[in-house]
Amino acid sequence: MHHARAQVGANAVGTEANFSCGSFVRFSLSIDESNSVVADVAFTSNGCGFMLSAADILAESVIKRRLVDLHGLNDGELHQQVESKLDEITAGRIECVEACIKALRAAFADFRSRQIEEFRGEKALICTCFGVTEETIEQNIEERSLHTVEEVAVACNAGSGCGSCRMLIQEILDSAAA
Repeated sequence: MHHARAQVGANAVGTEANFSCGSFVRFSLSIDESNSVVADVAFTSNGCGFMLSAADILAESVIKRRLVDLHGLNDGELHQQVESKLDEITAGRIECVEACIKALRAAFADFRSRQIEEFRGEKALICTCFGVTEETIEQNIEERSLHTVEEVAVACNAGSGCGSCRMLIQEILDSAAA
């Protein structure tokens, strides 16, 4: 088993297996919740050198980046990042890269689900992508005199992910203006 390095304080973990060769890869992310930045990334794998290289490239591509900047990354872009560093991905190794991408995505999904669990029953969670509550949005609107959904997104990330909460944020803005 290969270890990139041990990681303390991971709050997002994602694992994926490549069943054609029996290998796995697990990403552990430490996400700084105060500024929504990927503070540290580690991975573990029992895979081939190609899988390790792909995992390393993906880890480097997300570390020190804001979640809002990573949210729109699609699988094609991630494949391209790996391919640009490894020249060509041969047909037999595509599954290695796909396992790494799925494991990284699973880690981000794990982080989002933990945030949602944390807020269950306590406060209304408006933005599930970034775990932003109605209370946080209302505070930002009041303290910073915000008037648009875009201003709210810049202030606290709410509405800057998938966009499904933008209508709710507009309703909060309308209520605050009234």
